[in-house]
Amino acid sequence: MRALKTIGLSLLAACLASSGLAQGPPEKPKVVLGVGGKPALYYLPLTIAERKGFFKEEGLEVEINDFAGGARALQALVGGSVDVVTGAYEHTVRMQAKGQDIRGVAELGRFPLITVAVRKEHAAPIKSAADFKGRKIGVTAPGSSTHLIPLYAMSKAGLKAADAAFVGVGATASAVAAVQRGEIDIISNTEPVISKLEQEGAIVPLIDTRTEAGTRALFGGSNPAATLYARAEFIEKNPETTQRLVNALLKALKWLRGATPEEVAEAVPPEYHLGDKGLYVAALRKSLDAYSRDGLVSPEGMKSVLDMLKTLDPEIQNAAVDLAKTFDDRFVRRSPVK
Repeated sequence: MRALKTIGLSLLAACLASSGLAQGPPEKPKVVLGVGGKPALYYLPLTIAERKGFFKEEGLEVEINDFAGGARALQALVGGSVDVVTGAYEHTVRMQAKGQDIRGVAELGRFPLITVAVRKEHAAPIKSAADFKGRKIGVTAPGSSTHLIPLYAMSKAGLKAADAAFVGVGATASAVAAVQRGEIDIISNTEPVISKLEQEGAIVPLIDTRTEAGTRALFGGSNPAATLYARAEFIEKNPETTQRLVNALLKALKWLRGATPEEVAEAVPPEYHLGDKGLYVAALRKSLDAYSRDGLVSPEGMKSVLDMLKTLDPEIQNAAVDLAKTFDDRFVRRSPVK
């Protein structure tokens, strides 16, 4: 009887472990995470995981390094100064094409949440991406997703990257100031920057990927946005740490599904409101539908991003990219958080 009981307990433990319910200690309890523009709603699930203590619940101490844009965060990962990144899914595709094994492990956003808008005084001559030639376009940082989206729209309109000048303006008050001072003609940015400028009557949106309709209008389908990604070597050496990071972010996504915009505004640091809490709430109402429902990047989304990059980057145009390697779904599927 004792032997049968022991066998039963062993089988139960094995079942729990395979389902992700039983966890050993993290291999790396202190993790350095890079992000490019943390106050942006693009990265809201990260802020919620931090502020609600979900990383601590998972036994992790996460140091967050905030860079000027996603491209800088990716550079930090490649350079080894951060362990993992919350950044655009397209970074994993781009790096796989260049022979660097960087993989996403959890999707945070299913739409890019990026809006391309023209300064109001230029609204008459600039009606679409075809009119971007010779203009200054403000992006969070060159090489980031806010850079790629206007580039992609320009390519569809028959323009080249060199036809416009791209300027890094960040993702917070600095971006708002760049528009207010007339330093740029067009801005490609995220929330709440866009809603702040809309409220002031300073811009006219031309391309809007805050919604599914706007995303499909540009890409012809879904287009995954923020993900948690890391080097394959880190993932394989630290599977329990990776699982716990994924669990914490899935908890954040679950919390967001049940939260009101007002509750979210209360959860984030006050400085994220850009001096206007009501504005932040309004921006949230436009954005909450964009966050991932299950943490998984869809095959359709993978192909959409690859097609965009092939259009924009000659180095990727003829590269053989195994999309299965761009996203490792094991950790989301094993997570007890649903």
